[in-house]
Amino acid sequence: MKGKLTLVTGASRGIGRAIALRVAAGGGDLALTARDLPRLEEVAAEARKQGVRAEVFAADMADGQAVEDVVAAVQTAMGEIHHVVANAGVTADQLTMRLKPEDWDRVIAVNLTGTFRLVKAALGGMVRARYGRVVIISSVAGLMGNPGQAAYAASKAGLIGFAKSLAKELGSRNITINVVAPG
Repeated sequence: MKGKLTLVTGASRGIGRAIALRVAAGGGDLALTARDLPRLEEVAAEARKQGVRAEVFAADMADGQAVEDVVAAVQTAMGEIHHVVANAGVTADQLTMRLKPEDWDRVIAVNLTGTFRLVKAALGGMVRARYGRVVIISSVAGLMGNPGQAAYAASKAGLIGFAKSLAKELGSRNITINVVAPG
């Protein structure tokens, strides 16, 4: 990690925050994204205490153009991205018969489509460098399902299939793709 740049989404709290601080402890520079800029600044300040560069970039993963723009902004401000941790996610827990289509759409847009657009935007530099690491945070709900979490489980299962396909596409270029399914 030392001397490498890691982009972490959903880095303002929870798993994303813990990942960011672990990367900093290992000497890695950080580009941190989330919607909550004040909390993101707190994480960046804590990371900087480890002697690493840590910059914040506000982004809503549901906004595809904003996701692509944030990757470009990170590259302009900090250089090529070596590692991506796609952690941002939302839920809209509700029994399927009560789930509003707009809630389904938001969960899929953030968790699945946002991750696709983020990773796709970051891959160019990794392919050119013939090096990269992508870690996608899924959930056991994507493996087993969960009552009241149809949208969330579908999005997280989609991430698993996405990661498996990416791994087959990019493995020969020294780019690894892994999925972690907490829970």
